[in-house]
Amino acid sequence: MYHLAQVNVARMIAPLTDPQMSAFVARLDEINALADTSPGFIWRLQTPEGDATSIRAFEDDLILVNLSVWASLQDLTSFVYASDHRQVMKQRRQWFKRFDGPYMALWWVPPDHIPTVEEARERLTHLRTHGETPHAFSFKKSFPVPGETIQILPMAVLERLAGCAWLE
Repeated sequence: MYHLAQVNVARMIAPLTDPQMSAFVARLDEINALADTSPGFIWRLQTPEGDATSIRAFEDDLILVNLSVWASLQDLTSFVYASDHRQVMKQRRQWFKRFDGPYMALWWVPPDHIPTVEEARERLTHLRTHGETPHAFSFKKSFPVPGETIQILPMAVLERLAGCAWLE
C-alpha cells in the first residue's frame, strides 16, 4: 500500500505582512482546517503555529511551500477541486505570481514515510528536468501506485469473456 505525497509552491506578490496578502492570510487557517478534516488526509507540513508559511524551501523568501500526504489521488483531487479550496485557487492570481515551470508535483510514498522539504524540492526539480514520470508527476498525467498494473485486454478476449456464464 502507498500514499500520495504532494508539494506545491507559490511565489507571493508581497510578503505575508503586506496588506495585499491579507485576504490570503485570513483564509489560511480555514483552508488548513478543511484539509485536516478532508477524507483521505494524512499529514501536512506545518510549524507549531499550524501552517508552513515560515518554512523556506528556496532562497527566494517570497516562495511558500505546501507539502502533504493523502490516502489516494482521488482524495487529493476531491480536496483541491471539489471543496472550498477551489474558491481559493480561483483567487490565487490576487496573491501569487505565475511560476516559471512546474509548481506542483505528486509521488507515491510508503505509508510510514513523511516527505521532507528537500525531497519535495528534488521531486519538483525532477519534474522540471524529465517531465512526468513515476518519480514525479501531476494531475495531468498521473501514474499508478507502485506494483499496480493496469492491463488492457484485447477486444477479442473481451468478446470471448462476455459469453462466459460466470460474468453474468
